Amino acid sequence: MENSMDSAKNDTKQNLYLVTGATGHIGGHIVTELLKNGYRVRALTRNPEKADFPEEVDVVSGDLNKPETVAPAFEGVTGTHFITINGEGFGPLESAPELIRLAEEAGVRCVTVLWSGVPGPVEDAVKSSSLEWTILQPQEFMSNALEWRESIRNESVAREAFGQRRTAYIHPADIASVAVAALTQNGHTGKELVLTGPEVLSPAKAVQIIAGVTGKEIRFEERSEAEEQRRMKDEHGLEQEMIDYVISWTKNPPPEAYTISPVVEEVTGRPPRTFRQWAEENAEEFN
Repeated sequence: MENSMDSAKNDTKQNLYLVTGATGHIGGHIVTELLKNGYRVRALTRNPEKADFPEEVDVVSGDLNKPETVAPAFEGVTGTHFITINGEGFGPLESAPELIRLAEEAGVRCVTVLWSGVPGPVEDAVKSSSLEWTILQPQEFMSNALEWRESIRNESVAREAFGQRRTAYIHPADIASVAVAALTQNGHTGKELVLTGPEVLSPAKAVQIIAGVTGKEIRFEERSEAEEQRRMKDEHGLEQEMIDYVISWTKNPPPEAYTISPVVEEVTGRPPRTFRQWAEENAEEFN
């Protein structure tokens, strides 16, 4: 199947790629990376008027929960990057079978899937389709640290539950680089790629790195499990099933979360970015 994609994947002037979740942390980096490499990009969003992309990006309106609104966006597309959440309480994207069918009918040839932590309807749909798929399984995002920005700005405090857990944070741009490689290069079809950064840290240690980069004295305070449950419900509106999943994951992270993966370097040819690099790029968020 990969051989059938050789000419399509190597013709940068002709290929058009659709990015769903384009205004998110990962999607935005994917749009940037595709443009940088000379590809045409179409960005799908529910609110095009709020999208801030270069003028060469074709910004289109569509809601993944309503496949009929997305169907026109697949026209002329070689590859698509899919997210797996429905945007409403972060539940699974139950419309996935219809979306994948529409993509196939439109002639889309390859897809990447950004999982949400556990396999769901999107993964099932692409695996049973004729599409060339790659599933990306990043562990904890470095950008999750942005949850601390308000309390660091206002109180010089970062609060987190299970603050001593081990995690190999990954930079969103590294996830994007792997996604773009999987969409545009041969050799990644049918793979489920576990993605991490280059070092194992705790949230408490990550806060120390932010303090060092910003020059601020930042105190770390550990939230209780009950406080974290309330925060996810009240501030983020998460459903209880998702809250239970996140609590379970952060309380007892799977080995993949704290075992450094070589995939970013294998796929992109360069080592993944460190948390310090991310903190330096985002220092103004905490000042």
